[in-house]
Amino acid sequence: MSRIPQLLVLLSIFLITLSGQNSLASAEDQKPIDIGSRLELFVDDFLIDKMDNASLKLHPARDEGIAFKFDKPWEGAFSGYATVIKDGIRYRAYYRGLPSAGNDGRIAETTCIAESSDGITWSKPVLNQYDYNGSKKNNIVFAKAPPFSHNFCPMLDSRKDVSPSERYKALGGSMKSGLFAFTSADGYHWKKMSDKPVITEGRFDSQNVPFWSEAEKKYCCYFRTLADGIRRISRTTSTDFIHWSKPVMMEYGGKPIEHLYTNQTSPYFRAPHIYVAIAARFFPRRRVLSDAQAKAINVHPKYFNDCSDGIFMTTRGGNQYDRTFMDGFIRPGIGVENWVSRTNYPALNVVPTSKSEISVYVNQNYGQPTAHLRRYSLRTDGFASVSSSYDGGEMVTKPFVFKGGKLVINFATSAAGEIFVEIQDQNGKPFPGYSLKDSVVNIGNEVDRTVYWKKGTDVSSLSGKTIRLKFKLKDADLYSLKFN
Repeated sequence: MSRIPQLLVLLSIFLITLSGQNSLASAEDQKPIDIGSRLELFVDDFLIDKMDNASLKLHPARDEGIAFKFDKPWEGAFSGYATVIKDGIRYRAYYRGLPSAGNDGRIAETTCIAESSDGITWSKPVLNQYDYNGSKKNNIVFAKAPPFSHNFCPMLDSRKDVSPSERYKALGGSMKSGLFAFTSADGYHWKKMSDKPVITEGRFDSQNVPFWSEAEKKYCCYFRTLADGIRRISRTTSTDFIHWSKPVMMEYGGKPIEHLYTNQTSPYFRAPHIYVAIAARFFPRRRVLSDAQAKAINVHPKYFNDCSDGIFMTTRGGNQYDRTFMDGFIRPGIGVENWVSRTNYPALNVVPTSKSEISVYVNQNYGQPTAHLRRYSLRTDGFASVSSSYDGGEMVTKPFVFKGGKLVINFATSAAGEIFVEIQDQNGKPFPGYSLKDSVVNIGNEVDRTVYWKKGTDVSSLSGKTIRLKFKLKDADLYSLKFN
């Protein structure tokens, strides 16, 4: 062999060896994610390293019809900014009651409440607390305190050591007044926590969303601001609900910046380290209705020159939203009544309505006599999934460590579909007994299927070790995973 070919062979061997060493070093240098025993949703690429013929897929919510109408005299066409709270076995929906258009923060604005035992069928209690036109036989839970009922937003405080007298908290106010803090033991009787506003930098003319973050060990509030004429969202935090940090504007990781009116950011109840935001995306002056169509549905003449829908995004704290999905999550329905200004605004919070179902609620037919709150449903954890077609695909996770003895997945396949699971070491080598060829096929549609291999379900020997998971999918969706 001549000298030049020999040199080329040696150079090729050197480059291949170097490439392999660099890949190995890269894998070894990649710090594993510690997921412990928490549920991880496939709503972003947090846990995903690579996909081949598979992708993240957003799933549309199913229209389940009207939850309840804003049909009381003190409620009406301009009711909105709803918050749905599940407290034990009871569901409560708080919302602004407002029968006529006008300036924000008027005495006519009230805070009303509806209740349910299942999140599906709702009724309005007679509270006998506030007078309306000479009678207290109504469901008004807070009133006669402008401007707080314009956007009064309650939360159920999940902090472990919270005082029983402060189980419920709320924020309310305007740009002029600032946001004031309120507290309640029962969710019916409210009092101020301070005589001064607790948050003062913001627009505050829509819902201002507070919650306790167990992941961050602090209260968070997400609220609307304005930058360069675009409706944006800012975040502030607190350890006591009184003293709040300087607000920081949320960013979208380089994705397009759109008008977002209400953000509805809240911890997902099954994975509270992930904050789900089902926000109202607003398109000012994007008019759909003609004058004749607007007159036919009796919408207020100032409220049909814009349109809006609901979008889905997430955040895990900090000032970044993940906008993996730019498509609409809740599209306006059939009928011109669904294309008016400030309709399709989602309510705050996602709640369970059965073991296999979650529900979100949406303000619809705004500015019309038919204004109401509507329910939409999804399978549990079913916002999005790693999805593959009939042709099949694969997904490999980033390196992570877990705590537990069994792997549980939330998945769905067609009758022809399937999922196989492999457990690999950090460098992609299958652990003995946990390879794809050892995996027992997963076929079906379950929220909590325990994964089997030929040797059984026990993965406790790998608990605490750095692993990857490889999923081989065919005509299938993988929504979430968890180690128990």
